Amino acid sequence: MRPNMHAQHKIKALLNQLNTVIVGKESQVQDCVACLLAGGHLLIEDVPGVGKTTLAHALASTFGLQFSRVQFTADLMPSDLTGVSVYERGKEAFVFHPGPVFAQVLLADEINRASPKTQSALLEAMEEHQVSVEGETRALPQPFFVIATQNPHDQLGTFALPESQLDRFLMRISLGYPDRWAERQLLAGSDRRDMLDGLQAQITVPELYALQQQVLQVHTSDALLNYVQDLIAATRGGRWFLQGLSPRAGIALMRAAKAQALISGRDYVAPDDVQAIMPQTVAHRMIPVGDSGRGPQEQVRAMIEATPLP
Repeated sequence: MRPNMHAQHKIKALLNQLNTVIVGKESQVQDCVACLLAGGHLLIEDVPGVGKTTLAHALASTFGLQFSRVQFTADLMPSDLTGVSVYERGKEAFVFHPGPVFAQVLLADEINRASPKTQSALLEAMEEHQVSVEGETRALPQPFFVIATQNPHDQLGTFALPESQLDRFLMRISLGYPDRWAERQLLAGSDRRDMLDGLQAQITVPELYALQQQVLQVHTSDALLNYVQDLIAATRGGRWFLQGLSPRAGIALMRAAKAQALISGRDYVAPDDVQAIMPQTVAHRMIPVGDSGRGPQEQVRAMIEATPLP
């Protein structure tokens, strides 16, 4: 069976608009859309200048969500994100001034240039969709997505994200350098950032909620669940990774696979969906064993190859 045509039309419109801004990166763009349809937060990691911030802006505009951008720096304080109460003489009271985290999309640009203390201020917001400021809990707008960009850890002035925060990101993707054709388009065309002003929202908030509900309703067979459990068990066996996937990470993998299936036009999850989305969904949560000679994503792909289908 196939999802309804209206949903497929909306998903196609989202992808088409994003691919006009970020050229030659169709698979990464699809991963981003799957992440947001699954209700997760997105981490984009790569060297400066390959379009991370542009992609984040394009996602917020295409999804039609109110967004704010914070440039993370070494001196950024937690209150710069969450907000602060200021005494107003006319009212003879402290009045809370909300920070940029009170938006539907928070673009955390170069998140790993801020100190761990400031990074951890996002933990509650990402997991609970609320922040506690000065003893009071305040709900964030709905929906609430964090799209964060970060530079490689070996660059000067960066702090590695703590494991607990990495675990809150549903996916981590990398854009990489463009191929020759895509780079020719960039060199000969207009500045991609200039194109952001002309982007139109391709979806409303109620339509986004409807698509997210359809993601949850995508069917998973017993055989597919057996396969996913085999993959999760493989991460815990000590052959591939120092530490395996947690149950929360397993749930995240299933949500991402369901979103991948919906984008592919199906109302059931196939093994191909799990294989396509697993490296981006779990690699940032695990460390390969020391003698592997592979990076995390390559190690996940090798593990998938070695795990038989049910």
